[in-house]
Amino acid sequence: MKGGIQIVPSMIINLIPEFFAVLAAPDPLQAYHRYLDEHRSVLAAYWHNYVIDLDSPHAEGVVLRTLAALRKDLQQMMDRVNVAAIAEDTMARCRDLFEMDRPAHLYLMVGVGAANAGELVVNGSGIAFICAEHFTGRPNPDSFGMGLDPDQMRLWIAHEIAHTVRYTSPASRSELARVIREASGNYDYWESGSRTTLRELLINEGLAVAAAQAIVPDAEPWEYLGYSRRQYRRLRELDAFLRRAVQHDLDETGLGFRLRFLSGGMSPNARLVNGKVIPERSGYYVGWRMVETLVQHSGIAAALRAAAHEFPEAEERAAGMQTA
Repeated sequence: MKGGIQIVPSMIINLIPEFFAVLAAPDPLQAYHRYLDEHRSVLAAYWHNYVIDLDSPHAEGVVLRTLAALRKDLQQMMDRVNVAAIAEDTMARCRDLFEMDRPAHLYLMVGVGAANAGELVVNGSGIAFICAEHFTGRPNPDSFGMGLDPDQMRLWIAHEIAHTVRYTSPASRSELARVIREASGNYDYWESGSRTTLRELLINEGLAVAAAQAIVPDAEPWEYLGYSRRQYRRLRELDAFLRRAVQHDLDETGLGFRLRFLSGGMSPNARLVNGKVIPERSGYYVGWRMVETLVQHSGIAAALRAAAHEFPEAEERAAGMQTA
């Protein structure tokens, strides 16, 4: 018990050994479909939100490429790194610092080349997942692995667990929590992106970045944002422009805003704002800047549950105190 709040244990579900068993099966394709069926509620949500729907005609091709990918780098990483221990330690820190009041389940898994990590809510339960093939320390074009250092799993676990707190805590006043409740307790990336204001979407990601900083305070700034050092430098240069560029649309809704500011792989034309092509995923940086004042004043646990309008109000109060 902390401050009268019941700290709720979290579950860690490690699917990585099951995936390796699939690869070793006499018929890997058949084994993979059994694996999907056994964990369908979570894996179907992962595919829908981050890949394509499992009933799409293209899904089988994705599965076949996933099964054919060379995995030596992943096997070597698993042999030398205690991934489960990293997950358990990070989850314990999240439970304490975020004052978690609802269960959150962390899935350790092998993905299909889409998203190194992410968040879900399935039937009211918050779920974070980490795709281990992206954290082997070297890029793998076969598996689309990003080559992130294994220790960076801590940052991304914290980032995704923070989202589950904002989405499912009974004390959350966020728009996303409301949209998920109205969807019978299920998170849909596309639907929530259509119905939630740009302000909430930016703040949501900015809070997750700030949460990762709170859990792992000694990383480089660009690592929290998922950028390279060069990308981070460019965003710092564009700081004032980016903050001004979003002002007009902050209270607007539409999936295009999420895609423009928060999604990778968008064309330069789709990222054209006020005559400039903004960097990919620049909304993570903007959101991080938007939440700084309230996080510093109220702490990360309170900020994760705050309504979007509370963040500019905190900035206005701080500005008033500075000029008084």
